[in-house]
Amino acid sequence: MKVISVKKHPEYKDRAIKYLQSKWANKNSMKVYDDCITNCITTSNSLPQWYLLIDNDKIIGCAGLITNDFISRMDLYPWVCAIYIEEEYRGNAYGSILLNQAKIDAKESGFSHLYLCTNHIGYYERYGFEYIGIGYHPWGDSSRIYASTL
Repeated sequence: MKVISVKKHPEYKDRAIKYLQSKWANKNSMKVYDDCITNCITTSNSLPQWYLLIDNDKIIGCAGLITNDFISRMDLYPWVCAIYIEEEYRGNAYGSILLNQAKIDAKESGFSHLYLCTNHIGYYERYGFEYIGIGYHPWGDSSRIYASTL
């Protein structure tokens, strides 16, 4: 298994866009992933970062490290987002590989905490995240917010 940072390896840009769109986008949000991933390559800022988890050149997962995950708590950042592991690879803690890379990059960028929003209970706690409250999305839903000290 290896984690590829699209920012550091722009040759993966098109594969990353296609993969993240296939897992997270709908017809109205396709350009969000295209634009964000494309522009992460050229920005001098440490964020955003997009990651692919690769097993023998096959993409088996993804994640992002971003400034806000479409949630009301804009005072908190950075956020790990879009974590996905292919179903046949689940149960092997491969998500933790992506979470660890996001933690490393966030810490190297000078952040003291990493956040995520989800309605999964019990998964992220295994990897050092603690529930800190509820946040609200622009489309009317809410999510649980978790934080990890780096």
